[in-house]
Amino acid sequence: MTRAVRRHVTDAEARAASRYWWDTDADSYQAAHGGFLGDVDLVWCPEGLREAEAGLLGDVQGRRVLELGCGAAAGARWVATAGADAVGLDLSSGMLRHARAGSRRSGVVVPLVQADALALPFRDAAFDIVFTAFGAVPFVADSAALMREVARVLRPGGRWVFSVTHPMRWIFLDDPGERGLVVVHSYFDRRAYVEEDEHGVPRYVEQHRTMGDRIRELVAAGFVVTDLVEPEWPEGHEREWGQWGPLRGRLFPGTAIFVTHKADPGARRDQATGHEP
Repeated sequence: MTRAVRRHVTDAEARAASRYWWDTDADSYQAAHGGFLGDVDLVWCPEGLREAEAGLLGDVQGRRVLELGCGAAAGARWVATAGADAVGLDLSSGMLRHARAGSRRSGVVVPLVQADALALPFRDAAFDIVFTAFGAVPFVADSAALMREVARVLRPGGRWVFSVTHPMRWIFLDDPGERGLVVVHSYFDRRAYVEEDEHGVPRYVEQHRTMGDRIRELVAAGFVVTDLVEPEWPEGHEREWGQWGPLRGRLFPGTAIFVTHKADPGARRDQATGHEP
């Protein structure tokens, strides 16, 4: 028996809940969404925006790339087929089990690492690109620390691209129908959404940050924001996924994709503006 509450959680609570949830839910998650996500594809969001169309990572050929919170690692396998030296990392052994299964089915094998996103087991400046599609960022208590850790493992000028639930969605119920069109929560309530068991132990935790919070976290960690993508709901796309669906999707955004790069102090600066070109 679980109940849903809004409250603050510690790093340890968030870590334990995420590992428990994704280990327990891995099979049902893949059964429900694996076909949509594919074995070798990078789908940024339930709206169906694909990296093959969007090109948010830039040219990955020959680049060292980390998929953070990789789940079944379809994205890591996709960038590998595009010529990247890719690695997938996830906290959940259940999801990594599906990542290995996806490699067997597709024949595309990438190294897989089980680790905490707040303590990445890589040297400084090890990667040219780090990305995640709804992985890691919403599930850690201290997402500002995650931004700093990503910055640590990225080379100067390296890209950090991640998708999360659009912050404005947090003011609504988690419902793709008409009930989900009514504002019920404050946008400024930063307490986590927590599903806890009868003993009060968190079993699922997801964090809300405002758009301004995200920008400040990124800037403080040394990132330059180059784009913010809010995918529109495509015509003919009728699939519902949790709170995502055509009714709400055609009215307001459900996903925010932050496209950034790590500032390079040695880069040439535009003489007129002082900004990196």
